[in-house]
Amino acid sequence: ASVGFDKVTVTGTENIMMAAVLADGTTHIDNAACEPEVVDLAQYLNAMGANIHGAGSSKITIKGVEALGPAEHYAIMADRIEAGTYLVAAAMTKGDILIKGIDADFLHAVIHTLKKMGAEISCSSDGIRCQMHSRPIACDITTGVYPDFPTDMQAQLMVLNAIAKGTSHIQETIFENRFMHVQELIRMGANLNINGNTVTAKGIS
Repeated sequence: ASVGFDKVTVTGTENIMMAAVLADGTTHIDNAACEPEVVDLAQYLNAMGANIHGAGSSKITIKGVEALGPAEHYAIMADRIEAGTYLVAAAMTKGDILIKGIDADFLHAVIHTLKKMGAEISCSSDGIRCQMHSRPIACDITTGVYPDFPTDMQAQLMVLNAIAKGTSHIQETIFENRFMHVQELIRMGANLNINGNTVTAKGIS
């Protein structure tokens, strides 16, 4: 079949891709998600004998095969959201952290934002190092599909903005009801205000 998504969806792209690998004929996915996890899944399926082309772009083509076999010695990618969460934790606590085994390219938007907020970040073959020596500086954030700022890092950066110098605006464009954490942060003393899909954060010490 030919499947076109009205809105980019990671899980939708992955589910159609997995369903198509054993289907008769060729399947085309339009407006596919470009996240690194989609590419990693495609590479893993190809290692099992699938025939997938175009993963990482908005158009993916899958030619169905008769069967899949085992894939040995395949190392899945590191969790970029977990790595990003550790980076934010270091930035919040004036910490110093080295995260090994993560591709910095997958975290470009997060790293760029943290640098704007005052973090010292260096990327090398050893990994990503984040050092924070002072209180963070408020920074506006708008979530988006990859490679834009990931919605799964929105809550972490909101907490960082809650203790930053200045006022910031966090706009959520991917998921509705993605601000469930805001009321809990307010209970802890954060100065946050929700207006539609945007939260205004006035940083406190």
